[in-house]
Amino acid sequence: MKTKGKRSIMKVARVIRSKNSGPYELTLDIMFKDRRYYELFKKKKLITADKIAALYGVDKAAVLKIIYFEPSQAIKVTLKRKIPSGTPGDTDIYGAQQHAPLLNIKF
Repeated sequence: MKTKGKRSIMKVARVIRSKNSGPYELTLDIMFKDRRYYELFKKKKLITADKIAALYGVDKAAVLKIIYFEPSQAIKVTLKRKIPSGTPGDTDIYGAQQHAPLLNIKF
């Protein structure tokens, strides 16, 4: 599994998505293609509150939870929305387009 340089998360993830978790929170999901990548990310703690905060340009306190979900080989992150869903200025009422910063993760 050793390679020169960094690998993109897009090579190892089956699904990378976002969705609302109520009007004040987003859920970010990273579902891995196979167990070895899930275990690698879990063991090395490659997804952290600091990393998510940096990717999303928010305070670390806005990263509410990071859960390793064994049954679907997924990492689930709950993030406080910058503004509530559906309020003036909200550009993504369903939260379905907020996963893009995750695509920049290298490991």
